[in-house]
Amino acid sequence: MEYWVYHFQLEQDDQKEVLLAMLSQLPFEAFEEHYAALDGYLPAAAKNDFVEEEIRQLMGSWSFTWTAEPLPEQNWNAVWEANFEPVLVDNFCYIRADFHPPMPGIPLDITINPKMAFGTGHHATTYMMVQLMRTLDFKHKRVFDFGCGTGVLAIIAAKLGTTDIKAVDIELAAIENTFENMQINHIDTAIMEVFAGGLEVVPVTKYDIILANINRNVILASLPALHKQLKPDGTLLISGILQSDETLVKEAATQAGFSHQRTLQREDWLAMQLRPNS
Repeated sequence: MEYWVYHFQLEQDDQKEVLLAMLSQLPFEAFEEHYAALDGYLPAAAKNDFVEEEIRQLMGSWSFTWTAEPLPEQNWNAVWEANFEPVLVDNFCYIRADFHPPMPGIPLDITINPKMAFGTGHHATTYMMVQLMRTLDFKHKRVFDFGCGTGVLAIIAAKLGTTDIKAVDIELAAIENTFENMQINHIDTAIMEVFAGGLEVVPVTKYDIILANINRNVILASLPALHKQLKPDGTLLISGILQSDETLVKEAATQAGFSHQRTLQREDWLAMQLRPNS
């Protein structure tokens, strides 16, 4: 697949996280963060007047400039290998690519070979999701990873003892990458089942734990459906939320029948733990 790379240059670095959140609503498949700058990777098939008009609309609220250039497909893996950084979460979980050596003494060693579309650009959100997961009992629990991307959270759940995982993503390339990462981490398909599509393609059942590291808009739209798929004593973990949207998300969660248990913040990003109201 061919891609275009969009280079966004900002006046101030502290504006980057907000712009990233806004751009994440467009069909960019990955971002690289630099000081006061972002590179966004857009499939050539998704490059159209609508996307660029939305970018121009954002320029009315945020001060930045941008340029775009085609990215040759043969540079695909080299770009990500040069920029992918491993993530160490609380000396508990080490998320790395296979070209990074393991870190001795860490309980969970997770190998993720990201395709260009699914590098862990949002380290803060993944980090916090793992922090929250560490506090839960996954042994023999039924788990749903909504928007699995590389499959990293579902794979961590398997390593923590769950034996029944469903994972879903709308991107076929994400599904392929998830299967690849399952093999690398020795996760059997008898434990983890992966679906291509949205919530509607996942078998209707009740889960003990639902993981949703996506973005604000998808989370807000999906809260009522996720509530229906949780057991009464289940747990929903969500991330991909900016600190500025905390009140909005909490109010929507309350309306959907959740009670708020805990919020973590890392940089400008939030992760929340929710439970269905009794």
